[in-house]
Amino acid sequence: MDHLTVLDAGFLHAEDSDPNISLAIGGISVLEGPPPDFDVLVDTLTERLAQVPRLRQVLHTHRLDMGAPVLEDRPELDLRHQIKHAAVPAPGDDADLFRLAASIVERRLDRRHPLWECWVIEGLRDDRWALLMKVHHCLADGVSTARMLTDLSDNGSGATTFEIGATHERRVDPAPRITLNPLVWGRAAWNLSAAAVGTGAQAVKGTVEVLSGLLSPGGNTSLLGPVSTMRRYHAARASLADIHDICQAFDVTLNDVALAAITEGFRAVLLGRGEKPGRDSLRTLVPVSVRAHANPATSPLAEPGKSNVAGPLTRGKSPLAEPGKSNVAGPLTHGKSPLAEPGNQVSLMLPLLPVDRANPLDQLRIVHQRMTRAKSSGQKQAGSSAIGAADLIPFPLTAWTVRTLARVPQRGVVTVATNVPGPRDQLKVLGRNVIQMYPIPPIALQLRIGIAMLSYGDEFTFGIVADYDSAPDIHVLTEGIERAITRLTELARQPRRAAGLSRRARR
Repeated sequence: MDHLTVLDAGFLHAEDSDPNISLAIGGISVLEGPPPDFDVLVDTLTERLAQVPRLRQVLHTHRLDMGAPVLEDRPELDLRHQIKHAAVPAPGDDADLFRLAASIVERRLDRRHPLWECWVIEGLRDDRWALLMKVHHCLADGVSTARMLTDLSDNGSGATTFEIGATHERRVDPAPRITLNPLVWGRAAWNLSAAAVGTGAQAVKGTVEVLSGLLSPGGNTSLLGPVSTMRRYHAARASLADIHDICQAFDVTLNDVALAAITEGFRAVLLGRGEKPGRDSLRTLVPVSVRAHANPATSPLAEPGKSNVAGPLTRGKSPLAEPGKSNVAGPLTHGKSPLAEPGNQVSLMLPLLPVDRANPLDQLRIVHQRMTRAKSSGQKQAGSSAIGAADLIPFPLTAWTVRTLARVPQRGVVTVATNVPGPRDQLKVLGRNVIQMYPIPPIALQLRIGIAMLSYGDEFTFGIVADYDSAPDIHVLTEGIERAITRLTELARQPRRAAGLSRRARR
């Protein structure tokens, strides 16, 4: 039996605050070849998923939030009930797959059962099929979910230390000991203050910046507002080789390029809606990993702007190796991998994206400058310190606070953009090659569009979830992202212009 951390439980509270949202995340693996026999596939997936203890647990909550939610072991569970079957009208294309994915993701997971589902999807043209993994955000972050997709493969089963869920393993009393003694609460508040002071000047500065970003209203934009129960899903694709060329030419990181492309995508959306992109129109929330063993050599997100690609692009001296070196160490299923550690283990940064700029080089330069400044300002430390300090507060108070804040309309953050590492090697499921992988982010807190980025093989994909009613133009965003990377690639291959930006970017 495991208690959820304050951070993990916060995703449950945020979901409870809005009946129209589902805080599930996931990913899609597209495979080539005819799908295997369904019963054989179910048996195989069940065997591999059964090796993850968190997937055999069921959520238990306490009345009035008088204790942290608990994951209870249910070894007798038949995991076959969590594996679903669906098909798009044959011959289905990517648009059909994305529509089905949206309909699956928008539905809340039943809390009476394990908080995950695995969908086998057939009917795709060109002799393809797909696996969609869906897991509640209280059990896993993006890094954990990427690892889960890997563990479903022939390459990833067996020798792994991975567990899903960022929980604390600890003894549980039959009845959680909760006190309403104000002296105890006061002591916790004092400890919280002391912890905040102890983080140092950098974290204090970062705290001020984070709070300012969260509380300061951004531009008046249609990207914010209530959401419906229905979703749209779309994806943009880019070549890692092209991104490598951009990084090398302009001395920037993979995350810089991705955020610059997102900037151009949102600029196109705003212009298409007849809105003027302003300097403060688009503040984005960028999650940052704070895993305990994070370091530039082992953690995919140890430095938020760094590349998380591996393989051919990391050989030699390149911007993807230094400063944005590959952070995926070795085969994903062996040894102490950064993906093997349980995880909602994240902090955040809140950069403004320069949607007011039309020139792609200006967009990239400003994104690079702002990300560099955010990394050095203490925003990452501030977020992790706040999360750690929250553990000192009685759980009923933190639960009430999260639910209350989640219901308050916010105008500061417009979207979320998260980048997670994917497998570097070709994956197979029952001998079928995984040819593409797409990430699936959630949306909540009146953010109508969320973006997740994932590297796999030689491809970098942007998975986009949007509210159905308020974002019928989601394709404009994906087209803008792909267009931006194409333009930056063309400019990167013009040596004189590339060198000019490189000099400006260092200023």
